[in-house]
Amino acid sequence: MTLHSTYVMGVDFGTESVRVAIFTPDGEMVSRAAAPYPTYHPQPGWAEQQPDEWWQAFVTAGRRAIQESGVDPSHIVAIGADCTSCTVVFMDEQFRPLRPAIIWMDVRAAEQAQRIARSGHPMLRYNGFGNVSAEWMPCKALWVKENEPDVYRRAAHVGEFIDWLTHRLTGQWTGSINNVSIRWYYDRREGGWSPSFYQNIGLGDLIERFPERILDMGQVAGELRPGVAAELGLRPGIPVAEGGADAFVAMLGLNVVSPGKMAFITGSSHLMLGQTDQPFHTQGIFGAYTDAVLPGQYTVEGGQVSTGSVVKWFKDHFCAAEAALAQQRGVDTYTLLNEMATAVPPGSEGLIVLDYFQGNRTPYVDSLARGAFWGLSLKHTTAHLFRAILEGIAYGSEHIFRVFRNSGYMVKEIVAAGGPTRSRLWMQIHADVSGIPIMLSQTPDAPALGSAILAAVAAGLYPDIVTAAGQMSCIADCIEPDPERHAQYQFYVEQYIATYPRLQPLMHEMARHQNALSNPSSEKRS
Repeated sequence: MTLHSTYVMGVDFGTESVRVAIFTPDGEMVSRAAAPYPTYHPQPGWAEQQPDEWWQAFVTAGRRAIQESGVDPSHIVAIGADCTSCTVVFMDEQFRPLRPAIIWMDVRAAEQAQRIARSGHPMLRYNGFGNVSAEWMPCKALWVKENEPDVYRRAAHVGEFIDWLTHRLTGQWTGSINNVSIRWYYDRREGGWSPSFYQNIGLGDLIERFPERILDMGQVAGELRPGVAAELGLRPGIPVAEGGADAFVAMLGLNVVSPGKMAFITGSSHLMLGQTDQPFHTQGIFGAYTDAVLPGQYTVEGGQVSTGSVVKWFKDHFCAAEAALAQQRGVDTYTLLNEMATAVPPGSEGLIVLDYFQGNRTPYVDSLARGAFWGLSLKHTTAHLFRAILEGIAYGSEHIFRVFRNSGYMVKEIVAAGGPTRSRLWMQIHADVSGIPIMLSQTPDAPALGSAILAAVAAGLYPDIVTAAGQMSCIADCIEPDPERHAQYQFYVEQYIATYPRLQPLMHEMARHQNALSNPSSEKRS
């Protein structure tokens, strides 16, 4: 490793853990450390986390990353961070959380989302004029107002994960243009907040609890507080960059900062993000969001709620024998499952998996949708089921790409990042299903690199995000689609797409029944 006089810290708060990495100004990762935090599911469709557990994990991972880097901590000149989006924190006047954070995958606010959608307000164009996702911040805030009125009344400050973190680091109460544009119905070019929208949906008193200062990503949000610096082992007073949502910050780490490419952010969920010079709004696509990533551009979005989380669910609950065999061989369980699935032909011999385990994000925006397996026979094995899950998720991605294409937004090249990219089989399936080349970043943790890019801009190492991304990110590999397998997969994609409309009434009936059993008072109100 070449010694440098300056380094930056990139912090990526994901769904299951925080990753802290130290980077050189040219984008070389010199160390990386991670620490987990739990997710709590007190009821079906609910998902919560404790902010104090985020912080404990961050301090643990941060100190370890610094130690393992061998870098003099005084040479780390800035911090940038990203966090899961739609993770809402309700705080009192002293910024103390009043309840566990309601994280992005929580869909308890499905009924509130339906009422917001029925409002018909023009701001709903960012949902594509269709259903409203129960993941989005206003839906969760409305649920808290209606179901936990004491918490809502005491909440002097309402923000997202990144807002809570920035305040903890700097003492400054700021909001990211990224989060407020993509999830809070904020449009800078139309004056910012829409009071009529919030009044219309019953949250007219919410705007006053939001951060007043809305900053572009990469701007200096504040300086690292002395007490926090001591806790982390860093120099006090270094700039903390305004961050944003993990997947959108990952766009910077993948150098997707201009029209023509699409960022494919994989992990517990999949997210497809692209830039455009001209705004458009269409059903089945989120956006186009104004200035959300870069000033003067617009961002379009598609996504799947449950992807890597479904793979993990299957591995954790149904693969004990494979886990034991993998341990005997000294390999990871996923490695063994990938080997087994490679021997299964495309289409998994007639097995289709619908990946809507926590609902559908796009194109249906349906929080009551649920997962399904169909086509099962006694011939199917663990290997078939595992491959079918990988394929079902890839079919879901292709469905979204088709919606983009039908809207005139052509996806010609995908730049992918995230844990699932470590599975060559899964990435090849994605390429084969969609017929689009998939580029892989040299740095597997694109969100952490994106956060480091923001830190580098805040520190003045680069004049802007586009310059920093061009210098700090690099493509390492390209996976080309196989034309024969692409042709084979088209039948199965059509079967996947045909599944939801036929099962939707049953899904909704079952989800509502389970909600009523779990929370009778809420069901009675709805």
